[in-house]
Amino acid sequence: MNIDFNKNNDGLVPAIIQDAITKNVLMLGYMNQEAFDKTQKTKLVTFFSRTKNRLWTKGEESGNTLQLIDTKLDCDNDSLLIQVQPTGPTCHKGTDTCWAEENSPNYGFFSTLETVIADRVANKDSEKSYVASLFAKGINKVAQKVGEEAVETVIEAMDSNDELFVYESADLLFHYLMLLQAKGFTLKDIEAELKKRQK
Repeated sequence: MNIDFNKNNDGLVPAIIQDAITKNVLMLGYMNQEAFDKTQKTKLVTFFSRTKNRLWTKGEESGNTLQLIDTKLDCDNDSLLIQVQPTGPTCHKGTDTCWAEENSPNYGFFSTLETVIADRVANKDSEKSYVASLFAKGINKVAQKVGEEAVETVIEAMDSNDELFVYESADLLFHYLMLLQAKGFTLKDIEAELKKRQK
């Protein structure tokens, strides 16, 4: 890896720290050649601290280390993307990230949809919300609706109308997310179960 440590005339390159699983950015630090070499050797992320003017291994005092998973160099050879497995919160203020964000999996629009469902259920306005009205009828009705949507998806899968198949698949997934929440689970729980099966 040909890192250009001299580009900024200070012997340092920025190191963006990213959780290897959630892909969330945890922090930004700086590395010189010595910090980079130590990180590669020990597999614990080490920076050059500009305030302490020395090498600093993340977690050397707190125990909240960053286990090295992978290192990527950008197109200009002057910044690093360091993928890690964090142990505990990353920020010295006790938060998961230095931007005070929770380091939890993000499934893009599906995470947004989970939040919308949870909000509709919490507001319990069954006259205005389909989600709230279905939840108000109880777990059996939610489960029944998933069954109905599953059957409709299977029927469309055996037909040649791809547009209807995608439409019914969306209905199925939406109602499945509702059923998960009705049972007290989220996509994160399903991901964890699928990961267990990889072993």
